[in-house]
Parts: sequence; structure tokens; C-alpha cells
Amino acid sequence: MHTSDRKIAIFGATGAVGQELLRLIIDRKFPVNSLSLFASQRSAGSTVKFKDHRVTLEVATPESFAGCDIAFFSAGSGPSREFVPQAFAAGALVIDNSSAFRMDPEVPLCVPEVNPDALSPDKKLIANPNCTAAILLMAVNPLRQIGEISRLIVSTYQSASGAGAQAMEELKTQSRDYLDGKPIVPNIMPHPYAFNLFSHNTAINEHGYNDEEWKVMLEARKILSMPELPINVTCVRVPVLRAHSLSVTVEFDGVAPSEEMVREVLSRAPGVVLVDDRDSNTFPMPSETSGQNDVRVGRIRTDLSHKSAISMFICGDQLLKGAALNAIQIAEHYIQNDYL
Repeated sequence: MHTSDRKIAIFGATGAVGQELLRLIIDRKFPVNSLSLFASQRSAGSTVKFKDHRVTLEVATPESFAGCDIAFFSAGSGPSREFVPQAFAAGALVIDNSSAFRMDPEVPLCVPEVNPDALSPDKKLIANPNCTAAILLMAVNPLRQIGEISRLIVSTYQSASGAGAQAMEELKTQSRDYLDGKPIVPNIMPHPYAFNLFSHNTAINEHGYNDEEWKVMLEARKILSMPELPINVTCVRVPVLRAHSLSVTVEFDGVAPSEEMVREVLSRAPGVVLVDDRDSNTFPMPSETSGQNDVRVGRIRTDLSHKSAISMFICGDQLLKGAALNAIQIAEHYIQNDYL
């Protein structure tokens, strides 16, 4: 098969991640000859612009994936559980952005810069990680070159984009209402969002962790192939439209590597940009990371309370490296290595 003769499907094409997938396919000159876009019944029949033409949105059926080479799923775990097996049975490489298959031991969970060895020609269903886990590991994994990591402590500052396009619109609307002195009425989020922050809006388990925190912990261990790695995570929603931020303390076995070693390793890590200017107090910010493919890292400092730890601050675009870009990179890996 010629590299341009690819039949591509996107399930969840009207969502925030689906829209980024479409943009990245164009921007990265991803090889596509035929494109099928699937959405809800509500959106079926409408069209989406792609390159110089428009593509009609369809409702998926069991027959929709016949002849499909690559299928991207980004519509939530329910639709994925229903339709991913059908795309997989049709012979497509399936890259699923939901949580449905991430912890299945038979399904690779992959960040290509971190664990590309998880991908192989015989694996045709690949799980895209939780956005926070992917952004976290882009900065944490390179540090394994200079020390053995023994524990991670993570606090997140998660933007509206992680909850989808409707949450982003709610933040905009609430911000206008707040500034106009109008009542703030939560709809998508469980609490007022504008000028506020609150614990991540997912259910709390029996251990006291919410679903987002639990996902980051379990998925980070799987991606790093460190099933016993101690991790403590606190996930918080902040009134930022796009790009997640993380405060991370990395504990090592023995004495921690120097700040200079950490900066040197991160400065040459693929997909990572070092933003660590103490003189101007300039460090990673979501305002500068939004819309960018790279993950930005800074505030690198020795943890004076623990001789074996260093701390840092990370920003990454949830819709890109945290979702759509990572999925596209997985597909590119398969094409570049002739796995398809």
C-alpha cells in the first residue's frame, strides 16, 4: 500500500480533540486518501471543512469501518466500548483516546517518546493515555537517565479543555457573567468555575482519590513499566481555558541529581522545551503553552526538605500532547516503521 492510500476514520469528529485531529492531519501532512467522520445523531448530516472540501458527518454502524486502515476514537469510553471492537475486527489500527482499554494488560498504553517499544505490528489496538499522565511523563521519563526514581508527588492545575468544548464555553460565559455582576449558574461543571478552583470533577473512590488522580497513578506506572512506583496525585480544576499545569516533586534513590544535570537532560528531551529563567521569573505558563505541541518544563530546584528530591513545574496542551497529537504520533510510528 502506498503511504498516501490510507482510509482514515475519526469517531468523535466534532469534539475538541476530534477537531485537533483534523487540523494535525493537515498540518503534519498525514497520509490520507479517504476520510470518514463519525459523530452523534444530533450532528449527522452536517459537514466539516477538511482541506479544500467538506466531509459529511455520519452516525457509525457496525459496517462503518470496513476497509478502514486507521481509526481514531475520541468520544468517551461508552462509545469506544461499543465501536472499537468493530473497527478492530475490520482490521484497522485503532487508537482510542478514552479510558476504556487503557488498563487492559493486552492493550499498549503509549507515549511514543516514553515507551515506543510498546508498539508492534501485532498490536492493532492502542490506548492513548490520560492527558495529565502523558504530559507528566514527558518531563519525568527523561530523568530516569540520571537516577532511579523512587516516588512522584504531583499536584495538577487542569484547564477547562480537559472537560471538553462545552466546559470551555461555560468558563467563558461564567467569566462574562461574573464581571457583569450576574449570578454564576453551573451547568457543565458541578461548581462555579469562573474565578474559582475545585477538586477535579470526578467521583471519589474508597481510597479518597478522584478518578482523574487514580488514572494518572495507574497509567503512569503502566507506561513506565514501574508497577510498584509510589505516586501521590492531587488533581484540581482551575479557570484556564486550555493547557494543563503540574507541580511535580521527583524523589530518587540516593542523592538527587543536581539541578544542572536535570536541566541538561530536559533541554535535549524530544518534545520538551526548557523554560527556566529565574532572573526574569519566567517559567512554563498555560498562556504560552496553549496551542503548542511541546511540553514545557521549568522551576527546577532541589527540594531542600528532602535530599533525594527535585521539584519542577510542567505545562502541556491537553488537547495536543495530552490527546490528539499523541494519537497522531502513534499512527505515524506505525506508518514510519511499516507496521501497517
